[in-house]
Amino acid sequence: MNNHRHLSTIILAAGRGTRMQSDQAKVLHLLSGKPLLDYSLKLSRTIGSERIVVIVGHQAELVRRAFPAPDIVFAEQRPQLGTGHAVLQARDQFSDYMGIILILCGDVPCLKAATVQSLIDRHCAEQAAVTVMTTLLDDPGSYGRVITDQGGDVLKIVEARDASDQEKQVREINTGIYCADSRFLFEAVVKIKNDNSQREYYLTDIIEIACKMGRPVRSFIAADCLEVMGINTPEDLETARGHLACG
Repeated sequence: MNNHRHLSTIILAAGRGTRMQSDQAKVLHLLSGKPLLDYSLKLSRTIGSERIVVIVGHQAELVRRAFPAPDIVFAEQRPQLGTGHAVLQARDQFSDYMGIILILCGDVPCLKAATVQSLIDRHCAEQAAVTVMTTLLDDPGSYGRVITDQGGDVLKIVEARDASDQEKQVREINTGIYCADSRFLFEAVVKIKNDNSQREYYLTDIIEIACKMGRPVRSFIAADCLEVMGINTPEDLETARGHLACG
């Protein structure tokens, strides 16, 4: 499906998912008989990924054993210090790679290949350093807010817990799905700092880093917010099951 020469995927799958009311790794929870991670892997293959690197952490060995396919490379994040730190664990797998890297979350099972292809197309057309997939919510809640200028260019993504009252009014939220130039990505993640309330290395900080470097940052708004919904609770699993059933 991919029309671009070099495309690879990193899937973030290290989390435990404490709100799932289970000690099981979140990506091993079943949705319509398949582990959540299976959906992101299928999507990665459908869009023509040359390389698929899965970042594991909690119950890493169980996740590896559940997915023995030869086209998957696993990289372990230990300890787990945030999404930016997670992506950094894939750096060695891309030391000889120049192209596009798609970053997916292992707990977003409803995402469609056509939507991802539209993200990639926009990224390439705009010659962006990084393009983030966003969506609009009436109640953004705990999601990171996407801050743009008057022209619509992305300036930064602010985690809800670090957002000002004005920033919390923004309806455009970060889905955690990105498309990035490989050279820029790994140059940026090593610059991420953990000076935030969680003391974590947020992948979202690569947006500000790109802006400071004078590199273009774009967003792609997914029309269907349920399609980009992450699974955080057993109730989310049921919502996703109904969404997939409706096609």
